Amino acid sequence: MTAPAIPLQEFDQEMASTRKLLERVPTEQGAWKPHEKSFPLGHLAQLVASMPGWIASSLRQSHIDLAQSGGYSFEPTETLLSEFDKNVRQGREALASVRDLEAPWSLKHGAQVLFTMPRGEVVRQHLNHLIHHRGQLTVYLRLVDVPLPQIYGPTADEKW
Repeated sequence: MTAPAIPLQEFDQEMASTRKLLERVPTEQGAWKPHEKSFPLGHLAQLVASMPGWIASSLRQSHIDLAQSGGYSFEPTETLLSEFDKNVRQGREALASVRDLEAPWSLKHGAQVLFTMPRGEVVRQHLNHLIHHRGQLTVYLRLVDVPLPQIYGPTADEKW
């Protein structure tokens, strides 16, 4: 049996840290952004909540079509957590069951193929992409004075 694209223990740890951060997103500050060119806090949180679902989709489908995406809205933190939990369950189930990691996977925008790569590599990139945006979310939360949870170690707000 081949290993999953992301070891399940690593996936579980990263998702637990991500959830702790999402729990702290202040719903009432969803439209806040640190700069006029920046993504709003609520949209960034929605993106982070949806990304574990990309893992499931990429392992179970041959492509994602960005032209079919629904865009962003401002959702209460409880809704984002519910969506995140659903996406984490689906992502974990796919990681545990799908083993054809060399199958080609494509990112499309309508008829245009933006790139094609082995799906195992794409799934790993999805996790890295999520961790990147989670890092952005920590900065946003610090800027609106929300205490930060531990992710890989203590923060100024949470000691060992």
